[in-house]
Amino acid sequence: MASLDPRLVESAVRAALAEDLGEPGDITSVATIPADATATATFGARKAGVVAGLPLAETAFRVIDPAVVFERLCSDGDRVAAGGEIARVSGNARAVLAAERVALNYLSRLSGIASATHALVDAVAGTRAVILDTRKTTPGLRAFEKYAVVCGGGRNHRFGLYDAILIKDNHIAVAGGVASAIRAARAHAPGVPLEIEVGSLAELEEALAEKPDIVMLDNMSVADMKAAVGRTAGRAKLEASGNVTLATVKQIAETGVDYISSGWLTHSAPALDIGLDVVVSPRPPSSAR
Repeated sequence: MASLDPRLVESAVRAALAEDLGEPGDITSVATIPADATATATFGARKAGVVAGLPLAETAFRVIDPAVVFERLCSDGDRVAAGGEIARVSGNARAVLAAERVALNYLSRLSGIASATHALVDAVAGTRAVILDTRKTTPGLRAFEKYAVVCGGGRNHRFGLYDAILIKDNHIAVAGGVASAIRAARAHAPGVPLEIEVGSLAELEEALAEKPDIVMLDNMSVADMKAAVGRTAGRAKLEASGNVTLATVKQIAETGVDYISSGWLTHSAPALDIGLDVVVSPRPPSSAR
């Protein structure tokens, strides 16, 4: 299972809390809840899915009040049924409510990505295809969103422009063609993993002659992908990309490609519906005197 750098988590959570609380803080809770009131609340899944983001949720409460107790009732990567409990939090009621939205935003967003990834992974079970993410992530949240993909059973493509070469159509247009782009990249960064995007079988043949590590089949038809697998015959790994949905992914996988990448996982997957509900009243009703 992937892990998150605690320093990155804390930095992101502190920024999110500052955005939500501003300078005055949670004026609603201060106005309505006694300073010494306590509360216990549970995070509950309102739809079935895969959990991701617990470290960020827990950190939100710790930053607000280190005395708040956060109890994980499952782990990131676990499946949760509708109505299932994910975590329990207890402590000062104002602190619990001040951290609530930031914790839910991270947990719901990342669990949505993990759940969507898991659905694609399930759909291609029994084939050789591996589900990958892309760089189509929310600015500033890439590490967390890619972490959620791994929680859902997928794998990470490159993290940025720095850790692998991926020659795309615009690079090819400026470089003067498929072969010249690959040769230039090999000369500049020998030994660095090299992938090139092609949009036709003719470009595939040109690319294979230069021995790339991976060839991305961009928006190809299923018939062309099958032909590409046959023509490649193991000389390079093949990645399918474009128009990948839950309805199409199995058919794509059955062509025999090695990887299927989906930007939808991180740019459009719906958040998992998760709620935080107080189960112990902040202050019991006072008896009449």
